[in-house]
Amino acid sequence: MRRRRGTSLRRRVGLCREDGNMYRYDYLVVGAGLFGSVFAWRAARAGKRVLVIDKRPHTGGNVRCENIDGIEVHKYGAHIFHTSDREVWEFVNRFAEFNNYVNSPVANYKGKLYNLPFNMNTFYAMWGVTTPDQARAKIDAQRREAGIAEPRNLEEQAISLVGRDIYETLVKGYTEKQWGCDAASLPAFIIKRLPVRFTFDNNYFNDRWQGIPAGGYNRIIDGLLEGVEVRCNVDFFAERERLLDRCERVVFTGRIDEYYGFRFGALDYRSLRFETERLETANFQGCAVVNYTEREVPYTRIIEHKHFDFGTQPVTVVTREYPDTFGEGKEPYYPINDERNNALYARYRELADGDRRVIFGGRLGEYRYYDMDKVIASALKTEIL
Repeated sequence: MRRRRGTSLRRRVGLCREDGNMYRYDYLVVGAGLFGSVFAWRAARAGKRVLVIDKRPHTGGNVRCENIDGIEVHKYGAHIFHTSDREVWEFVNRFAEFNNYVNSPVANYKGKLYNLPFNMNTFYAMWGVTTPDQARAKIDAQRREAGIAEPRNLEEQAISLVGRDIYETLVKGYTEKQWGCDAASLPAFIIKRLPVRFTFDNNYFNDRWQGIPAGGYNRIIDGLLEGVEVRCNVDFFAERERLLDRCERVVFTGRIDEYYGFRFGALDYRSLRFETERLETANFQGCAVVNYTEREVPYTRIIEHKHFDFGTQPVTVVTREYPDTFGEGKEPYYPINDERNNALYARYRELADGDRRVIFGGRLGEYRYYDMDKVIASALKTEIL
């Protein structure tokens, strides 16, 4: 009786028959972040039946916002959209209007403030120099004094690029907090270059377009998933067999090593934790992002969310961001793309290339640090079968 009742249900919900199997959905999208949501939008517009699931209680992944007293709070760290890809820029503007926020963070080192990225304002605060030639001379002199021909680690690489003063003030402590170890123990290739500008320009990005969506990133995610079946609080691995029985293909935006049961071992990540606080003041720090570059301060930055949208609320919300080791129950934020992990990922990638049923996307699925526009561009280029 139970089997006949199930067969009747399948007929009622209209499963399609392909390759001798019965499927309810053409695509199961695991993860309702940017990659999954963009792919789901494209697949639905192509006439595909799509189910999106996410283990979190909300959609949006790490770009999720929470409105507190009219302030759009970035729940999982600051997300500033920037791109030079016209196609991506025009695409996101279908779903939200962007403001003209320009990312101009400040670095705090032992109570003294410096503009980022490294520019003439930074060099003036550090050395009192007022011309590009003076700044270049300072940096070049420190590079020559260091005498590093072949950098053996991150510390030597950074000093060989920008000199000792900038390194020790603005790079060393911040980097050591992010990675959880001494800079001299990190490989040199992690820092290929450091941005140095000999202009009085505090705009952190060089991209053609940047800004924050009015109403927060939820507006974009909601627009992408409109009309798509979405289920939150669903753990793919807890219901894997049942879910796979209902779909023809899987778009997986979680950890590729976990998908394959850690067959070759686990990939390494760094994690983050956040402390968010509502304050009874209209303006706590005067800008959206202040980096704390000395190692003795446990957090890497303080985010004051209202400044992303030029807020005038009488209160404010700030978030302290702490780097963290990755482990059970923590979110994997940053892939550690060193030689060991890249070699391990290549083995999982080889498995994925031979698996026609699954598409891996996003930062965890592709094991790389992605800016938001690159995630969207990847999802826009992914083939829909």
